Amino acid sequence: MTTAAVSNFGAVVANGGGPLLGDAEFQFLRDFVYRHCGIALSEQKRQLVQGRLLRRLRALGLKEFASYCELLRKDPDAELGELASAISTNVTAFFREMHHYDLLVEQLLPRWLEEKKHGGRLRIWSAGCATGEEPYALAMVLAEALERTGSHVDARILATDLSPQALEHAQAGMYALDRMEGVSTERRRRWFLRGEGQYEGYACVHQRLRELVTIQPLNLLHDWPMRGPFDAIFCRNVVIYFDKPTKQRLFERYAGLLVPGGYLFLGHSESMHGLSDAFDLVGRTVYRKRVS
Repeated sequence: MTTAAVSNFGAVVANGGGPLLGDAEFQFLRDFVYRHCGIALSEQKRQLVQGRLLRRLRALGLKEFASYCELLRKDPDAELGELASAISTNVTAFFREMHHYDLLVEQLLPRWLEEKKHGGRLRIWSAGCATGEEPYALAMVLAEALERTGSHVDARILATDLSPQALEHAQAGMYALDRMEGVSTERRRRWFLRGEGQYEGYACVHQRLRELVTIQPLNLLHDWPMRGPFDAIFCRNVVIYFDKPTKQRLFERYAGLLVPGGYLFLGHSESMHGLSDAFDLVGRTVYRKRVS
């Protein structure tokens, strides 16, 4: 047996006997994912991609990656969401990066509601909403601000994501209690219903929050049906997957949808440095669109 064969046999064993992701198939997937999702996969991601896509092969009854690639060639849109879900990590939580919510509560929402009290609209976009914790956390602080000020401003939150599984979770609005560590006891009592019976150990978001949030599928690289304008866009822990040209195009498009002086919130490990001259850094991963 040749050294190459021994090496290949070891890889198959390490892979639990499943099919290997060959060079041609991996290159096709890299090109496909970049073209359709904007995600740049390095060679170092091959093992991760192989491991995660094995589950999709099993679910689809496919025996090799070549068959999966052929499926993508024939109908890219049919499997795109599942593929994106498999290769990306939806890490989210209620009130993650609390300083962003503090800024909303203490400064932005009071100002916006005052400015719009005679008929304006307030719109916030959660781009890459994953399983819904972010838009529902935004809905909590928005609902509280509306009540506190007695405001009747037309206020809404748009939540979008590419992953069908994540959106299904967000639509259901059901969360395991151990996923709610970031929610205060007072907010749990106010904005959630405790599950009983088969839903024991879960909590369901209040109808009032559902009324404020619209959940829709969206690929950030494709056309956007909404025209805005938005007062704020939350795009946190999304652009870490993109290369520089994709980030630049995305930030330019965000600027086009924000009101003058509107805010863009990024994740803790993300930065706009050297990528756009349409924004000023005004806080920790908080950017404000320049007023021309």
